[in-house]
Amino acid sequence: MATNALLSPAAGRTPNPKATPSPSARRAGPAPDAATAAAAAATSDTKARFEAYNRLQAAAVAFGEKLPIPEIVAIGGQSDGKSSLLEALLGFRFNVREVEMGTRRPLVLQMVHDPAALEPRCRFQEEDSEEYGHPMVLSSAIADLIKQRTESHLRAIQAAVSAKPIVMRAEYAHCPNLTIIDTPGFVLKSKKGEPERTPQEILSMVKTLASPPHRLILFLQQSSVEWCSSLWLDAIREIDPSFRRTMIVISKFDNRLKEFTEKWEVDSYLSASGYLGDNIHPFFVALPKDRGTVSNEEFRRQICQVDIDVLKHLRDGVKGGFNEEKYGPYIGFSRLRKYLESELQKRYKEAAPATLALLEQRCSDVSMDLSRLDSKLQATSDVSQLRRSAMLHAASICTHLRALLDGAADPAPELWGKTTEEEQMHSGLGSWPGISVPVKPPNSTLKLYGGAAFERVMHEFRCATYSMECPQVSREKVANILLAHAGRGGSSGVTEAAAEIARAAARSWLAPLTETACDRLAFVLQSLFDLAMERSRNDDSKSDQNVENMDGYVGFLAALRCSYYKFVKDLSKQCKQIVRHHLDSVTSPYSHICYESDFLGGAGSVANTLHRFNQFNGVASFDLSDSGSALEEGQENLPPKDQQHMTPPAKANESRDILRESQLTVPETPSPDLPGDMHGGKKKDNGNMNDGGARKRHARMAAYANRNHHNNVTVGADDLVSKSGSSYSSICSISAQYFSKMREVLIERNVPSALNSGFLTPCRERLFLALGFELFAVNDDKFMDMFVSPGAVDSIQNERQSLLKRQKILLSCLNEFKNISRTL
Repeated sequence: MATNALLSPAAGRTPNPKATPSPSARRAGPAPDAATAAAAAATSDTKARFEAYNRLQAAAVAFGEKLPIPEIVAIGGQSDGKSSLLEALLGFRFNVREVEMGTRRPLVLQMVHDPAALEPRCRFQEEDSEEYGHPMVLSSAIADLIKQRTESHLRAIQAAVSAKPIVMRAEYAHCPNLTIIDTPGFVLKSKKGEPERTPQEILSMVKTLASPPHRLILFLQQSSVEWCSSLWLDAIREIDPSFRRTMIVISKFDNRLKEFTEKWEVDSYLSASGYLGDNIHPFFVALPKDRGTVSNEEFRRQICQVDIDVLKHLRDGVKGGFNEEKYGPYIGFSRLRKYLESELQKRYKEAAPATLALLEQRCSDVSMDLSRLDSKLQATSDVSQLRRSAMLHAASICTHLRALLDGAADPAPELWGKTTEEEQMHSGLGSWPGISVPVKPPNSTLKLYGGAAFERVMHEFRCATYSMECPQVSREKVANILLAHAGRGGSSGVTEAAAEIARAAARSWLAPLTETACDRLAFVLQSLFDLAMERSRNDDSKSDQNVENMDGYVGFLAALRCSYYKFVKDLSKQCKQIVRHHLDSVTSPYSHICYESDFLGGAGSVANTLHRFNQFNGVASFDLSDSGSALEEGQENLPPKDQQHMTPPAKANESRDILRESQLTVPETPSPDLPGDMHGGKKKDNGNMNDGGARKRHARMAAYANRNHHNNVTVGADDLVSKSGSSYSSICSISAQYFSKMREVLIERNVPSALNSGFLTPCRERLFLALGFELFAVNDDKFMDMFVSPGAVDSIQNERQSLLKRQKILLSCLNEFKNISRTL
């Protein structure tokens, strides 16, 4: 190992080669030979270890391996002298400072001491490969290549800096066995034309590179910077708080020498008292300032001369000198170089056993990956085995889907579940249509999935529906419906108009809610596919069964997902049709929903109300405008007020009581056996035509009205009319009651059962059959399209070749480290 001699007056003296050895030296003749042989063996082992780590590092860079290889990471501010230090370590200049490579992309310098290399040989590792290019000798060509690679890579990724390193291997007789990663220099402000976040990106990247515990940190700082005002020392403390693996180098030390006049000043500065720990000793280095063109030999001579000049100034130029015994080992470039080389070799030796174990593990992993690819290639020719594996995987997914619908808490709902707000956002449906107030069902803030989320959406749908009231209808719409019914003849215009208004409102306002409910439920079911995949992966990792892992078959998994989504989408479409059918049935003019007996609370009162509306000469006589009253007294062909009520109050009350008690429905064709006067409670004799006048006409009109409505109308309409005095408000009130009844029947009876049987039952009973029919009931060529896309086999072959090359490199490194471990 070639290192510079320690610079001291004693070291500067040259021994006389012709001096006669002493007798004692002659008697101890064999000892120097043994020592020389031991030193040569140690040097050989050191070089072998260094070469093994260099090859391992090249493989790690090429294949993206995360190996804990001992490395030195050089960090510091821009213009703090990192590039000059690298040139000094290499032993030759290649104008690395002029290309500013330290500002944008890391450079891995693998220095190899080769006594036979009288001129430096530099080779660059090819991008994304472990191979090295041809040797380069000209320093200008080295600098140009670094610049070209940096700019092309940054242009390709559209960035100002990149953490992907450039790897350069330098073989030279005057460089040590050392590997250093030069990082971009810290800057306070980005350059013109660069993004403003460039300083933050550089700082973040450097911290990432220096954070691994197997890397040594070489921190450079100019001597002109005071310890108390160091900008980047705090960043180093964040990475390595105790400076256990940090080597601090004060560069450009010669600029500070002229400020020292007393011994205590020098010792105080060299100790960094109060700013570093007692056991932390920084190195103080000065390098040649002349950037002119000089030979490599002259460059190395200048480096040695600067070290001599610095020590001479400290000894002779400072009153009292300095504490050389304490600080002398840390002053000068040659001291730093020797320390770096010995420290790295020490780390190499300590890390060799762990590296050997890690290499064995990586080789085993690569072998498993190769086996997996071989299985894939074999599967392309064994369709039956691939069908079996695919069907087992699809069956596993269906089983997990059923488990999630029946109730499961694995995987963790906190990570995989969704709140009501998240479901609305991720589904893209937002709030419920027509509902202005937020709908917050119970458990809306809990993260749920599967059957629990399904039931919560059902409850949310109920809450949304019941929060909707029958919408207001304009007077014009009411008049159009009411007068149209009057034109058809008959005396049921008011009640028919109210029912028609309610039916139209239910169809227009409830239909969007039911469709939204179907879409939300479909989203809940579709979200379960990823959960089922996760459960299946967890089961496969715990199971010892020899079942082929299907994760690598992206085409098949995509087809399986699409088939499941299509199945759920079809269910949603069918449910929408079924629910729409229920809505049409409830809102049909022939439906008895609004006239059921349990809906009547005061049928007699309503019958009287409808009778009073319907007994007028024509419904067209109503004035529904804002200024008009329910009945204009000045119109012609209207009976006097005292004749408008054809039924006496006593009889009306009696009629109400009778209807409440019996709840009878008047048949469409009057029967002789039924009471002829429903309001009086008397029977009418067969063929008796003597009962004439207003009572007989009133009885026939009331019976006709009751026949058309089956004697079942809305509660309290009579009271509404008597209080409001307005036919418009009364019709709206009756319509609202009709709407509420339709909504109640739809939500409480029809929709829940339809959605449960339309979504959950098929998922539990028909899912695997549907998926299997679509995915597996095809010929072999179409089935293999899911697994072997055009060029897929070639892609697998290329991946296999890359793994074989990676395996070869790792096995070679493994064998080298086995040999190294035997010599430790």
